[in-house]
Amino acid sequence: MTNDMSTSARTTHHVGLADGRTIAVDETGPTDGPVVAFLHSSPGSRVFDPDPAATSRAGIRLVTVDRPGYGGSTPLDGASPSEAAFADDLAEVFAQLGIEEAAVAGWSAGGRYVLALAARHPALVRSAALLGTPARHEDVAWLPPQQSEMIPFMREDPVAAVATLQQIFSTAGDDPEAREALLAEGELDRRQLEDDPALRSRLRAMLDETFRQGCAGVATDIVATAVVDPGYDVAAIGGPVHLFYADGDEVVPYPHGRHWEARVADSTLHELTGTGHLLAATEWAGVLAALD
Repeated sequence: MTNDMSTSARTTHHVGLADGRTIAVDETGPTDGPVVAFLHSSPGSRVFDPDPAATSRAGIRLVTVDRPGYGGSTPLDGASPSEAAFADDLAEVFAQLGIEEAAVAGWSAGGRYVLALAARHPALVRSAALLGTPARHEDVAWLPPQQSEMIPFMREDPVAAVATLQQIFSTAGDDPEAREALLAEGELDRRQLEDDPALRSRLRAMLDETFRQGCAGVATDIVATAVVDPGYDVAAIGGPVHLFYADGDEVVPYPHGRHWEARVADSTLHELTGTGHLLAATEWAGVLAALD
């Protein structure tokens, strides 16, 4: 494992896995503080702290992680992705960083990997939160037809599907406004970014890092969360899981939260008003309070 200080407040680690890949991890806050791991959206990357002021006030050790193909993490290159596989990567990363347990929050697609970690490595997760996390399309239909109709074909060869999706999305990272719209599609989200230039700057910095290796990370996430078997049983999750969903979220509306509430035994559903898919940023203080 190598590490360097990119700023006085953030440490970046490059954690080597047993299979030779590298996972990029950022840490902020006191090294002896309670660990909170934040798993980014899709698109997304490790450089995003949802609300730095709230993070600082909470006194936590914030750990953020690039999934394969994003930012500084090695693409899978020939291996089939899955939610379970990245959960196992996370467990290996935690071990190398000396993390014995953490509260774990996942924004949007990141929440699916939170569920995988809680199911497969329950001793590592003291509490969890999903922030606008979608259900699988077959459980709550939400993908547009041009995407959902591809799923049966991609299941025939998930590795080839990742390569195909990379070609399809090859120019997705070229337009800052277009890629921003992938996460801020609704009216409330757009208004939030207009009113909060600092948030827009942090979101765009996250997206710059997202596409540093092209679209490998986005393609891998799509196949992992929409195509292959997740590799875990939600019913196996025993710890507390908080579910945050927003009335103004035009990407992942309330029914997704109700889906997970019905399936995760120890879950608490928080249905928020006045915010949208950017709830990870607007509601971060409340998320940290729930995870405490």
